[in-house]
Amino acid sequence: MWSPFDTLAANVQKTPKALPAVVSNAVVLEEVQDQPTGADRMFHAVMGRFTGSISPASLALAYADWMLHLSQSPGKQQILIEKAMRKAVRLALYVARNATGSKCDLCIQPLIYDRRFVAPQWQHWPFCLYQQQFLLVQQWWHNATTGIGGLSQHHQQVVSFNARQLLDMISPVNFIATNPEVLDASCREGGQNLLRGLQHLVEDWEHALGGHAPAGAEQFRPGHEVAITPGKVVFRNRLIELIQYAPQTAKVFAQPVLIAPAWIMKYYILDLSPHNSLVNYLVGRGHTVYMISWRNPDAEERDLGMDDYMHDGLLAALQQVTHREPEQKVHAVGYCLGGTLLAITVAWLAQQHDKSLASLTLLAAQTDFSEAGELKLFIDDSQLDYLDDIMWNQGYLDNRQMAGAFQLLRSRDLIWSRMVQQYLLGQREPMSDLMAWNADATRMPYRMQSEYLRRLFLNNDLFAGRFKIGGRPLALGDIRIPSFVVATETDHVAPWHSVYKLNLAIGADVSFLLTSGGHNAGIVSEPGHPRRHFRLGLCPHGENYIDPERWYASTSQQEGSWWPAWAEWLEREQTKRAAHAVAVSADANLPDAPGAYVLQK
Repeated sequence: MWSPFDTLAANVQKTPKALPAVVSNAVVLEEVQDQPTGADRMFHAVMGRFTGSISPASLALAYADWMLHLSQSPGKQQILIEKAMRKAVRLALYVARNATGSKCDLCIQPLIYDRRFVAPQWQHWPFCLYQQQFLLVQQWWHNATTGIGGLSQHHQQVVSFNARQLLDMISPVNFIATNPEVLDASCREGGQNLLRGLQHLVEDWEHALGGHAPAGAEQFRPGHEVAITPGKVVFRNRLIELIQYAPQTAKVFAQPVLIAPAWIMKYYILDLSPHNSLVNYLVGRGHTVYMISWRNPDAEERDLGMDDYMHDGLLAALQQVTHREPEQKVHAVGYCLGGTLLAITVAWLAQQHDKSLASLTLLAAQTDFSEAGELKLFIDDSQLDYLDDIMWNQGYLDNRQMAGAFQLLRSRDLIWSRMVQQYLLGQREPMSDLMAWNADATRMPYRMQSEYLRRLFLNNDLFAGRFKIGGRPLALGDIRIPSFVVATETDHVAPWHSVYKLNLAIGADVSFLLTSGGHNAGIVSEPGHPRRHFRLGLCPHGENYIDPERWYASTSQQEGSWWPAWAEWLEREQTKRAAHAVAVSADANLPDAPGAYVLQK
């Protein structure tokens, strides 16, 4: 008897990759399922230009989930109505007492990290009313978007996050008429602050339209004002330049240090100005330092994947270092995504029974992505499919397309507070080397970035033992060399609880250090930097696990930079010093540091 499946199976067998003779109908259907068309992908790519690379479908799904579950929760609705009424009564009493001149307590206190209303002017009428009304509404919306039964955690986070963004947008701080600090400045300066702010706005708009770096970034040029530690490019391939830095001491440690920064950033965040350059600090202590400088890829490199970045990146650099430093093991250091890739590489080397590494240091690098913080708000199947199509169209992902997402995580500080300072108060924050570096954007190849986001961020394959190189899964437990892990307290990219979870997987002793600051400023924390502190503790392999909260409570705080503590650990893992430092030798056709790749735009 004929059936539609007979014709379907016959058509499949005519394709170049024929299926086995005995195959179920379900398998046949799975093999011939349609893939997204070029028209669909092009549509998503065009739409991405108008949505800031955010998937409208992802947002719609989150809001539909929230509204449907809230509509079926009469108890939650009743609670929200009661809360709204209580807040209205509290605000009315607050207004009445202020109107009669009576002293009264605030209805609500700002959150400890909310510094928008700390100025004394906000405590006077009517501005105290504006800020109290705003904070009460903000608290109510937090209640309205959380604690709803059946709502998925991801969708709850998305809706709550977006509600917070919309409220931050209409905060009374952002408007001239409701911001007493701006009104005072305008009266005091006769409106000159607003004229300066308009000039700043026009200047920033011109730079943005021209694709130029922010005003003042030209004061920090790689090879001139930053990235000036003396060195030489000693190797180059299609993906990396390897820089060896010139010795600054008469004797050097025998074992070299190889640093792998993230491909999402220019390497010189670790070699900024001489006073805050981690590279310069290490070389000054007698270390032989090698640095990977990633090429800034374009559409031609669209098909480079994670395997390429490991083999042509880290492994190629390691081979060159061991060739130039014969019979010496290497101390490997990875920062951010470079640290994640380094952990993958070290696990792969362990499978190959390779003994070329002496130690492993990870700086603000995640290996487990199940608790990756609010950045996961932008990671789900719908969002990644949308992002894939954008990258498929242009061949890469421009870091500027991701910058918006990172800024939204701290929009209160990075967007609105900065706009108030620059455009309403007319106060331009001086450009710093770190700010200029942050504006020096890079690109990520389509295939590699897609693999990273899906296999690591979405599926958490590495921590689960499913991440494969050459068809063979890797295990972090195979890493059995001494390890030093640095996390930062206010990191929005690699939250320290997530970084800490390496202790659950690695097969070695881990010295875990938690320092003050964020993802970048916490790492660039040179000795003498004010208001810096850290905690350092050993997590021995084989002993009972200590959760992050207990570790934090039981580990004493130390004042100052974490650099000396790490350098001392690194030197304890070192062998003897070499007799004499040797000048860097390299091919005359290769440039001096910082090389050519870091200058690519």
